[in-house]
Amino acid sequence: MQTVLLIDDDVELAGLLKEYLETEGFDVLLAHDGEAGAESACRQTVDIVVLDVMMPKLNGIETLKAIRQHSNVPVIMLTAKGDNTDRIIGLELGADDYVPKPSSPREIVARIRAILRRVKPVAESVADDADPADVQIIVGALNVRPALRQASWNGQVLSLTSTEFNLLEVLARNAGKVVTKQELSQSALGRPLARFDRSIDVHLSSIRHKLGLLPDGRHCIQTVFRTGYQLLKN
Repeated sequence: MQTVLLIDDDVELAGLLKEYLETEGFDVLLAHDGEAGAESACRQTVDIVVLDVMMPKLNGIETLKAIRQHSNVPVIMLTAKGDNTDRIIGLELGADDYVPKPSSPREIVARIRAILRRVKPVAESVADDADPADVQIIVGALNVRPALRQASWNGQVLSLTSTEFNLLEVLARNAGKVVTKQELSQSALGRPLARFDRSIDVHLSSIRHKLGLLPDGRHCIQTVFRTGYQLLKN
């Protein structure tokens, strides 16, 4: 059974969402303020965090920042509908996705399942006598090991969120080809890209920062205007 940590100061709504998640087969832990939520996320073993932005004392953005200092656990943020500022800040700080409020429990469960499916370390297309940990995607200085969900650049292991890893893996599997934002969203987030949704752009900006520059000063991930992104082969 997978464990969801729900951090929300609205006790009644959190309780209702907890009941719904439990009927969907999840184990649910509750925290009603940011400090307790950050402590639970770092102290206990949880598979994913659902984090409300609007909370007193320690808000969701501050809570996410505290979690990311110690853990790369997947985080879905609940943001006010139309509040793009909180969404972008959350993504920049390492949130994996967001759900605008008000939202249905069914939508939240769908987002949770989409992310958890993509963080499960499953080896794909591996021969029976092969060690899944040895399967690698090598593109220049980039080395991606899908079974371990680990990526390195010039031999240095990268600290990536689950969504950042998903995006980098998709680009690495299609190195030299242009991958549209819609394809990236569907593959990495498990959902279609909504109009005016900048989540893919923000995640890719973070990945670029972590990779650094090529010897010639270019980024290895190039933006293809009005289309998507491309990981350079060289």
